Amino acid sequence: MTKLEARLLQSLVLISFNTIALLAGCSNSAEPTDNATDSTEIALDKKAGIDTAISLSEPAATKFKWTKPVYDTTKQYIYLTFDDGPQNGTMTCYNICRSEGVKATFFMVGQHVFDKRLSGIVDTIRASYPQSLLANHSYTHANGHYQYFYSHPYFAQDDFLRAQTKLNVPYKIIRLPGNSAWVREGEVRASKTVKAVCNLLDSAGYNVAGWDVEWNFRHTDSKPVQSVSSMMKLVATAFERKETHTKNHLVILTHDRMFRHPADADSLRLFIAELKKNPAYEFETIDNYPGQKTPVYSGH
Repeated sequence: MTKLEARLLQSLVLISFNTIALLAGCSNSAEPTDNATDSTEIALDKKAGIDTAISLSEPAATKFKWTKPVYDTTKQYIYLTFDDGPQNGTMTCYNICRSEGVKATFFMVGQHVFDKRLSGIVDTIRASYPQSLLANHSYTHANGHYQYFYSHPYFAQDDFLRAQTKLNVPYKIIRLPGNSAWVREGEVRASKTVKAVCNLLDSAGYNVAGWDVEWNFRHTDSKPVQSVSSMMKLVATAFERKETHTKNHLVILTHDRMFRHPADADSLRLFIAELKKNPAYEFETIDNYPGQKTPVYSGH
């Protein structure tokens, strides 16, 4: 079988797999892989508002004209990231970050956008740049079957490309579902499980962002596991021990749905407020993480 024939066969498998997935819904049963996380629930809080104050009319090529950041050597940079939106909790996270005046990145799933309201949430996140950044978290979230997904790298790559178009993601920045890997300029750091797809994404000009610290959630009800004080210690320790992928730059992984309930939303707000008390901490969006291929607007 030629390489072209093999890829065509994988594409047919992708179509069949996604058709089944759309009928069955997003699976929560993850197969074991490195740093595996659950797939998502798609229910959305009807009371969550879309920020109509954000202008959607500014030309995208102007809004997303990226300027190389100048890093302050006296600062420690925090990249607060939320995965799996749009879903119940996305707008809560967005509104908290906006009210606290901090930057954040939302890695979203294409398959979760199935009506105008969800599409409107994606539009709001996209339009709020540079305070918030919309990024790519795949189309299907592997439907929870990570081993199958990553063992078919062309299948996985097509899934990411589909999400890029579906969500109109402005930059070529991806987070892999269920696996922490890094692809930057001249660097591919990935486990054996995901190395092949990372090489494909690298060749296609993508950056892949992993994480340094995770605010875990209970898989039974998606509520946060660590307390705010525990998270503060994790952040401080990671910086002190230089346990970050890049010195003085720390990526925090959370999930939108963790903060859909008022008490948990208060925890997120308190966590951000406590981080802001440290004058050395500076919040940034993931496109400003060091060493990446230069982000160029790729939307439509």
